[in-house]
Amino acid sequence: MHRTKWFSPAEVLRQATGNNGRMLALAGPRNPYPGALGVIEPGALGDVLLVDGNPLDDPSILTDPEHNLVAIVKDGQVFKNLLADDK
Repeated sequence: MHRTKWFSPAEVLRQATGNNGRMLALAGPRNPYPGALGVIEPGALGDVLLVDGNPLDDPSILTDPEHNLVAIVKDGQVFKNLLADDK
């Protein structure tokens, strides 16, 4: 079953991102990450995805990253950037 049966797309995205970061922080010394997770702020660890579309309208666009993810930044390093190809 899809989570959207019970939760809005925004809630599902929040559960998959920010909530997981807060859960890892609760692990205390077992948390393998030295910085804040699930937030975009200076010093935080995280990934940034630029999506072609609005996952709040259609969360299924995230199931096809090859076509729908325009940019991927992980740990401050750019892994995919289709915006640069447009120049």
